[in-house]
Amino acid sequence: MRIWSLHPKYLDAKGMVALWRETLLAKHVLEGRTVGYKNHPQLNRFKSLKQPVGAINAYLTIIYEEALSRGYRFDQTKIGRASSKVRITVQEGQLHYEFRHLLKKLEIRDPGKFKQLQHCGDIEVNRLFEVVPGDIEDWEII
Repeated sequence: MRIWSLHPKYLDAKGMVALWRETLLAKHVLEGRTVGYKNHPQLNRFKSLKQPVGAINAYLTIIYEEALSRGYRFDQTKIGRASSKVRITVQEGQLHYEFRHLLKKLEIRDPGKFKQLQHCGDIEVNRLFEVVPGDIEDWEII
């Protein structure tokens, strides 16, 4: 499971579909609707919030908006009520780690997208997140 801190515009088609599916799974975990993945480290930053389900719905909304802009047909009815004011911090080192991780994936599965992004200077974060100084997050599995 990978819930990217990066703006979803960086993801290729396979990455977008995977993110949608994995985030829906994360939502089911947070709602107590599945027994698997309960302790997945990617969920820690949502579990620690006052309204974790509302936060994951806000995240899903952002994915949905990006998908819509690309002409994809994701099912908006799968998104519940979103928390409108939620902000999650992400350390700068985490953002850079994720971008390098994505580039490795793109180099294999979408060389065109890889070439487009390999020299990207400023990395845009998903608007749900606020970048703070620091290294890779403690919950990241390296």
